[in-house]
Amino acid sequence: MGILSFIKEAGEKLFGATTPSAQAAPASAPVDVATLNQKAGEAIATYIRSQGLNADNLQVKYDGASHTVTVSGQAADQATKEKIVVAAGNVQHVDKVDDQLTVTNAAPESQYHTVASGDNLWKIAEKYYGSGAKNDIIFEANKPMLKSPDKIYPGQVLRIPPAN
Repeated sequence: MGILSFIKEAGEKLFGATTPSAQAAPASAPVDVATLNQKAGEAIATYIRSQGLNADNLQVKYDGASHTVTVSGQAADQATKEKIVVAAGNVQHVDKVDDQLTVTNAAPESQYHTVASGDNLWKIAEKYYGSGAKNDIIFEANKPMLKSPDKIYPGQVLRIPPAN
């Protein structure tokens, strides 16, 4: 799919106070950026798996300098692939996700929507499907990352599956 943009200030807080792009370290304790990037990638991979998402040979790499996550591996289907990308991107300090995942069973790709202040799933469904009553399609498409239809926040990126 390529590169998908996110808002790096929004999302899950996985890295704590220090990010690989970084806080200046005292001269006596130089920061090993490669180690911080590796730990951030591992934290994102752990978060993805905690959502019940996985892919064969899933690899997650983080580059703090560019705030980019690269995901690769083989997803079973398009929905799983897209959920992995969205989960990786909806993390604080992630600006872009380089999607190098492949899919075993291809299907039409989803669109993506960045939540703005005042948005709710009803309004988003009206925009993409012409009917707010189809908001449950968006909610289901973004499970398990969304726990409740009312728990969306500005800057969050949502999958919008094709209308059937």
